[in-house]
Amino acid sequence: MVTKDQLQRRITPLDGKDYGAFQSLIGTYDFEQFALIIDQIPKDPYAPPHTGIYRVQFSLADTVIEDDMIGSRIREIACRDFYARQFFYHSNKIAGKRRGTGYSGIITINEPGQTILDRSSVVINENILEIRCFVGLPASKRNVKAKLAVKMLLEELPEIVNMSLHRENTGRDQLLSHIHTAVDAEFLREKLSDLGLLAFIANGAILPRESGISDRTMTSDSIIPFKSPESLKTEIDLPYAGKTTGMGIPQGVTLLAGGGYHGKSTLLQVIEMGVYNHIAGDGREQCVSLIETVKVRSYSGRHVVKTDISPFIRNLPFQEDTSAFSTENASGSTSQAANIIEAIEMGAKVILMDEDTCATNFMIRDMYMQKLVKKSDEPITSYIDKVRQLYLENKTSTILALGGVGDYFEVADHVIQMINYLPEDVSAQAKDIMINHPTQRTKEDVEFPIQPKARIPVPESVDPMSGYGKWRLYTTEIDTLHFGRNKIDLTDLEQLIELSQTKAIGFSMLYARKYMNGKRTLKQVIDLVMADLEKNGLDILSDKISGYFAQFRSFELAFALNRMRSFTVNQI
Repeated sequence: MVTKDQLQRRITPLDGKDYGAFQSLIGTYDFEQFALIIDQIPKDPYAPPHTGIYRVQFSLADTVIEDDMIGSRIREIACRDFYARQFFYHSNKIAGKRRGTGYSGIITINEPGQTILDRSSVVINENILEIRCFVGLPASKRNVKAKLAVKMLLEELPEIVNMSLHRENTGRDQLLSHIHTAVDAEFLREKLSDLGLLAFIANGAILPRESGISDRTMTSDSIIPFKSPESLKTEIDLPYAGKTTGMGIPQGVTLLAGGGYHGKSTLLQVIEMGVYNHIAGDGREQCVSLIETVKVRSYSGRHVVKTDISPFIRNLPFQEDTSAFSTENASGSTSQAANIIEAIEMGAKVILMDEDTCATNFMIRDMYMQKLVKKSDEPITSYIDKVRQLYLENKTSTILALGGVGDYFEVADHVIQMINYLPEDVSAQAKDIMINHPTQRTKEDVEFPIQPKARIPVPESVDPMSGYGKWRLYTTEIDTLHFGRNKIDLTDLEQLIELSQTKAIGFSMLYARKYMNGKRTLKQVIDLVMADLEKNGLDILSDKISGYFAQFRSFELAFALNRMRSFTVNQI
């Protein structure tokens, strides 16, 4: 193994040469406290960070990690997530600014968000803690800056490693708190079904976020901590936090009502993000939802392929068959119908919807419209007429945030009103209103079953080759994935939260082809992919080592495939 002094002697003669000269540094180096493995160096300083592969291998014996801290999958994930945050914090502090052309001068790691996720940026193999980071070797224009490169690799990187990994500089209690937060959240989520609940929001939780584009906790003296109404109060004993009290949302149909700006959408977003475990200090540490909770909205223009939307839409003009509906340009109502059916196909137990992002004609036809437009002339069966059937037949619950359609009181099991960001159980009042002021609209098509037909993916339609015959799979934004000839719009997948998830989904789509044999359904294929990931980790997704993958759910993988315009299926 080459020593760090020999590394310096390799760097110094490169000064002023073309950036490509840095390729000579690829190799393994002994820094005494750790090993540095340089697997890949970008040939251009403007190349994005994920194109460089640098690995720091540090002995577990020199960390505060103990065997019981990584004794289960959730504990190990939390432990690795903790060190990703440590490394990101210290690298950003010591070498987080660009110094030169493009990405020159920075040392960083894939930035973690507010959730504790399985990440490929940190792995534990036997007795080694491995950090997969990026070192933006410095350049002026496209010429090597050797002096700064020596400083970065021989001074700054060792300091970052020492400050973020060594036992002397890492708080054992801080690591334990991170692990315990994840274990408690996971325990709480696993208890939901036994208690007949869909979600749990702890008393004292801080629900509002920093802004519409930031998932960080809002900090303000005016923030009102969450408090459950007595009728929905639930107590659960957690392994580490002890007795926790909060609001449990029961199975069935639940409405989140209230005036504008009183917090109903904020509460829905907390439930939406409750499929993830949150870091300590986030405010939502003990706010969890069933993992099979799916946020649904309308999204005009999306691709739909052979999806059975007939439970909601049928008898279209020109006798178009909606039991195998395909379109390159879905309307608001057809997109929402397809989104629900695709979620049910993948095993969703909870559908979340916000009135603000739903297609009005899909949600309800009021009595006046029913009188004007006969049912024989209206192909859409409104969700209000199917929501209870969906629960009774499929055991799929619904949580709906709304402020303008009281007709839903008639089909709701529970109505929670948000008043100044605090919930009140107004179920009894809502029922009294319906008794005293019964709706005059007519129920429509409630007997038509909601049993989506299974679909078998065609492997040839999942092709990563571009129109120029080159392999093309990349992403630069959470909601956009470039795959072969396709630019996949994921804007309506609101439960995607990190770019590294989108990247992993892209590679998983390609990985899934190995299970597409013309017989397995889409769900069966994706279940096999997810089982492989749980057993073998994110590294199976690529032949190249990557520190830029993060855990995702089976739902988002399926939804990404469904939105790829080249994707085709055979319906059973």
